[in-house]
Amino acid sequence: MKKILVTGGAGYIGSHTVVELVEAGYEPVIVDNFSNSEERALAGIEAIVGKPVRCHRIDCTDAAAMRDVFQKEPGLAGVIHFAAYKAVGESVEKPLNYYHNNVGSLVVLLQVMGEFNVQKLVFSSSCTVYGIPDKLPVTEQTPVQKANSPYGNTKKICEEILTDVADSGTSISSIALRYFNPIGAHPSAKIGELPLGIPSNLVPFITQTAIGMREQITIFGDDYDTPDGTCIRDYLHVVDLAKAHVMAIERLLTNAGEAIEFFNVGTGNGVTVLEAVQAFERATGVKLNYKIGPRRAGDVPKIFADVTKVQQVLGYKTTKTLEEAMKSAWDWQVSLQESK
Repeated sequence: MKKILVTGGAGYIGSHTVVELVEAGYEPVIVDNFSNSEERALAGIEAIVGKPVRCHRIDCTDAAAMRDVFQKEPGLAGVIHFAAYKAVGESVEKPLNYYHNNVGSLVVLLQVMGEFNVQKLVFSSSCTVYGIPDKLPVTEQTPVQKANSPYGNTKKICEEILTDVADSGTSISSIALRYFNPIGAHPSAKIGELPLGIPSNLVPFITQTAIGMREQITIFGDDYDTPDGTCIRDYLHVVDLAKAHVMAIERLLTNAGEAIEFFNVGTGNGVTVLEAVQAFERATGVKLNYKIGPRRAGDVPKIFADVTKVQQVLGYKTTKTLEEAMKSAWDWQVSLQESK
């Protein structure tokens, strides 16, 4: 059973990936400082997989603590690196926090991996590296543009670091997965998106409004050049996204790829924000209170993925519909409410 270190493994995408790793026959080991996650995620993971999962409660920017983890966990086959701050708005207000945490943690991780001869890394990147693309859908060859936020810039810088490391002739090989818009929750409703404070993503806002925690959703702008005037995104089920990480680590472990590879992970379908709201209403039968507000600074008008490469090279295909994702997000929100 190959052992995989999962940084940020108690977070939203990390927790779902830990479950998929166990189900694929791996032994995941979590590193998380719980700055943006809650202990209940661990209980949820263990309830789904039916056994304990080891977790080291440390900060990935702490080199001494990371070395200690690598010493305590000999025989690591690879690392999946999720640990990062991810709120675009907060990154504008606190850019240094984002550079220290997001870039600093990757540098520390790569140094410690080198010291302990751990050679395989899957990196959690983002479609934000494409900025406002000139042409849709975006492929992996679409030019990386100036980032719209310090958060987006940290992902761009981290990709550049991984490219420089690959070019240096090191033994470390990596895959950067450029996510589009993960939504939904595990079908068990035992883990899901758990924003601390005001959500920065659409779907938690939808579910919190539907359950009465929030009065209303604001859709930012209805005058974009899209079918209904609202922004277009590529929403994919988080369980589908988690499976992509398992495929990526398998590719690295079989030495099938190059020193660094990039993959878009999305559905390949562009959906407007209004269509996403309507999909939630259809999937759950719950009517939402929403209003149209002014455009929000920094929003990309439209972006969705060309998924040809990830399908052909990794054999990856999304299996879950937008309605299934919305229903699972709602089931998770209901379970949170019931557990209070």
